[in-house]
Amino acid sequence: MSKAFLLTILGISITSVSSFSLQLPGCTRFAVRNVANSFVQSPRTAAHTSPLQLRMQLDDSNRKGPMWNAIDKVVKENKIVLFMKGNKDFPQCGFSNTVVQILNACNARYEAVNVLENELLRQGIKEYSNWPTIPQLYVDGEFLGGCDIAIDMYQSGELAEMIEKVMAE
Repeated sequence: MSKAFLLTILGISITSVSSFSLQLPGCTRFAVRNVANSFVQSPRTAAHTSPLQLRMQLDDSNRKGPMWNAIDKVVKENKIVLFMKGNKDFPQCGFSNTVVQILNACNARYEAVNVLENELLRQGIKEYSNWPTIPQLYVDGEFLGGCDIAIDMYQSGELAEMIEKVMAE
C-alpha cells in the first residue's frame, strides 16, 4: 500500500514533498517520505495531530462548511445565545453554570446550545469565534466572550444594559 494511498484513506490530501511521521491512536508510528507537502507543519507537530485536525488545517473550506453555517444561523436568528457544556437546567461545567446564573440574574431569554452533544459543533464553535474555550456568549449576533468576560460585564452593569436593550427590540 502506497503512503499517498494511506493518507488518502485517512482523508488527508496533499500535493508536494517532504517527510513527517504520524502517530495515530492504537497504531504504530510510521514515516511518510517524498510525498507532496502543501501544508506547513513540522514533523513533531504532525506526529501529535489527529487526521481530523489535519483535514481541518488542510481544507480551509471547513471554516465555511455546513457546521459554520449552522452556527452562524443560530447566532443570527437568536438575540442571545450561549454555547455551553450541558443545558440551562443541568450545566455540566462550572464556567457554563456561572454564565447561566448571570443570564438568569439578568432575566435574559436566551437559547442554550449544548456543545457536548456534537464534537464537530464543539470544535466548530471554537473556530467560528476564534476563541478556544466554552462557554461562549453571543448577544445580538456579537461574540462577547466566555465566563470571565461575562462576569466582568455583569459586575459593571454593562451586560444587564445590553440584554435589556436587545430584549426590548
